[in-house]
Amino acid sequence: MIDFNTIILQYGENGDKTGWTYIEVPADLAQQLLPGNKKAFRVKGMLDGLAVAGMSLMPIGEGVFLMALKKEIRKAIRKEHGAVLHVQLAHDKDFKIEVPDDLQDCFDFEQPEAFVYFNSLSKSHQGYFIKWINDAKTIETRTGRITKTLSACLRRMDYGAMLREQKKLREQ
Repeated sequence: MIDFNTIILQYGENGDKTGWTYIEVPADLAQQLLPGNKKAFRVKGMLDGLAVAGMSLMPIGEGVFLMALKKEIRKAIRKEHGAVLHVQLAHDKDFKIEVPDDLQDCFDFEQPEAFVYFNSLSKSHQGYFIKWINDAKTIETRTGRITKTLSACLRRMDYGAMLREQKKLREQ
């Protein structure tokens, strides 16, 4: 487990990350969590005493990783960008992605090749798709999101690429 204090940061104009609130995990500390790793991975631990699990550390260059702090977490710890945060993290080896039954049924019976691609995605991108589906408030919205997920996987698109395509379609 690593234990350190850091400043909560926020991106200005930075592509997909514009506006993100996050912390940086220095390269030497990231290497203590998962030696030799240069890809995104999940962590668990405490942020100012708030227990967290399944959080993603994403590489941003030169061995440094970032961890996005969603609004719910910032609200729970009562801190925004510029504040000092006490961080205790360990590699979350037990993190599992639970594919919803309706999505799994579509993969199994209608689009098995889409499931092959879905499984090749990082756990974070699998999680983005699943959270997006699970956040639907109506069955119609959920069905539409499952359909879009299947289509994106068939076309070998990750979550970000799918969202960018949807944005372009709405702008036309």
